[in-house]
Amino acid sequence: MKAIWNNQIIAESDDTVVIEGNHYFPHDSINKEFFKSSDTHTVCPWKGTASYYTIEVGGTQNTDSAWFYPEVSELAKGIKNRVAFWKGVQVED
Repeated sequence: MKAIWNNQIIAESDDTVVIEGNHYFPHDSINKEFFKSSDTHTVCPWKGTASYYTIEVGGTQNTDSAWFYPEVSELAKGIKNRVAFWKGVQVED
C-alpha cells in the first residue's frame, strides 16, 4: 500500500492494518522528511488519545492529515506504532 499526497509517496508498506476503513502504516514506513509534529490531539473512546502530523510536500502543508496513537488501549494494540491518513491523502495499492 502507498500513501500519496501532492503527487509524492509519503508512506509505503506491505503491512497495513485496516480499522474503520483506515489503513494504518507502520511508523517506520513513513517518509519522515514530509512529517511535522502537531500539537493537535483527539480522543477515541476505544483506541485512546491520538496525536497528529502535518504533512508538507513541495512547500504545501496538509494540516493534521496523519494521526497515530502513542499509547493505545488494549482493544487497539494492533495499531500501536502505526500511522493513518485523511484530508485528501490517497491510500492505494
